[in-house]
Amino acid sequence: MNSILNFHKRTTKSWTKKKTSVPYRSPLFVLLVSVFTVFFFLVLFTSYSKTSNSLLHKTINPQITQCSRFQALSGGEKFLWYAPHSGFSNQLSEFKNGILMAGILNRTLIVPPILDHHAVALGSCPKFRVSGPQEIRFSVWDHAIELIKTGRYVSMVDIIDTSSLVPSSIQTIDFRIFASLWCGWNKDFTCINDLNARSSLSESLMQCGSIISGVNGNIDKCLYAVDEDCRTTVWTYKNGEEDGVLDPFQPDEQLKKKKNISYVRRHRDVSKTLGPGSESESATILAFGSLFSASYKGSELYIDIHEVQTDQRIQSLIGKSKFLPFVPEILIAGKKYALETIKAPFLCAQLRLLDGQFKNHRTATFLGLKQKLESLKRTGHQPIHIFVMTDLPRGNWTGSYLSDLASDSDHFKLHFLRGEEDLVIQTAKKIAAAGHGLRLGHIPWINGVSKMKMHCPYQRLPDILLYIEESVCACASLGFVGTAGSTIAESIELMRKSDVCRTS
Repeated sequence: MNSILNFHKRTTKSWTKKKTSVPYRSPLFVLLVSVFTVFFFLVLFTSYSKTSNSLLHKTINPQITQCSRFQALSGGEKFLWYAPHSGFSNQLSEFKNGILMAGILNRTLIVPPILDHHAVALGSCPKFRVSGPQEIRFSVWDHAIELIKTGRYVSMVDIIDTSSLVPSSIQTIDFRIFASLWCGWNKDFTCINDLNARSSLSESLMQCGSIISGVNGNIDKCLYAVDEDCRTTVWTYKNGEEDGVLDPFQPDEQLKKKKNISYVRRHRDVSKTLGPGSESESATILAFGSLFSASYKGSELYIDIHEVQTDQRIQSLIGKSKFLPFVPEILIAGKKYALETIKAPFLCAQLRLLDGQFKNHRTATFLGLKQKLESLKRTGHQPIHIFVMTDLPRGNWTGSYLSDLASDSDHFKLHFLRGEEDLVIQTAKKIAAAGHGLRLGHIPWINGVSKMKMHCPYQRLPDILLYIEESVCACASLGFVGTAGSTIAESIELMRKSDVCRTS
């Protein structure tokens, strides 16, 4: 035992005293190991941070999540959305431009609702004072959701017949179906009347509207929000001119100084700017602001595409979309009123007397009607039947030319169509039952999505009085007198030129 202990003591002592030179304990080696260790953990941490941040970004960023989900549903389909405004005639004009843009860019057009009259305003392009694209897009989204919420939603194609274009020339999708898919809402919200401001659905829809309006900017390969508007851009297509040339109409020096603006209007080819090879081409959704355009001082305010002989497909689309009639239900109702209620040759008088600039030209408006009636009195038998469509309530006729006509029953017989009449109500019911908007077009990838309901027990009947009145005027065999500058008058003239009364 003692020998063992002694051996242990000797061994311990010898190990303690003897020092052996070990290479890995040299200061240089320790330094190298330390540097390598620090570098290794630094690289590992950086890589982990990037990965985790990327995953976290994709997980919590609602825009990325929403876009990924929608792109998975859409199966490669690309869409075009725009923001209509003002009255029905302006909205119809924009709808035609939307068809044209969707055709040029090979995108599925998101068909908007008919907005309440002036619920969304653009402003003045000639005065370079308009709502920006982001603002007007969100206003339109907000109002469209309000129309759904209050049961007043009417699609543009519930009223306008696009059967000559869809699906042969372009693809379309109803805004309600698109919004349901875009927002990831699995239920059918076309019949939901519980969209109060605090509901989760309402909050979700507002967030969806904010994203698609481009408030937070573009989203790679998902959303491209067009920020050009009529202050800076005139869209063209294959017109042979150099891209980016100045438009003849520019803000004058007085306006620049008064409004402190520096806008320059340039012509830009829509296909070169937003089509194949462009930054926006890969985006699933291309979102315009307003697509309103009109001639002004020899220029177009926003879209100058009237003839494209080098592209027969688009030339055909321009020709087909120049005049889009009302749906058959409305045309038949107008013709029926002419044949069964008026029952005689008649003159149509469209008298816009209250709205905007027209209230200042009442005398000139009545003068044109008076001259036409004097001419008819000399050539035909009496009384002369007159179908009157006007925004002036009968209680305000006192002292006006309309009052004179109404009191002269020997020479004139006036006819009016009212919203509460059975013809209007029955036609509105037929349109609601037809559901043209939700039935329009055929998109293969949407087959798996549950059908939207066609009837809602609380839904209000669409307001179609104006459209039937226009259809009646299209059948006026004694002629038409319209209000100068009124887009409604222009629409009626186009209907009469297209002879829709005979073909309906």
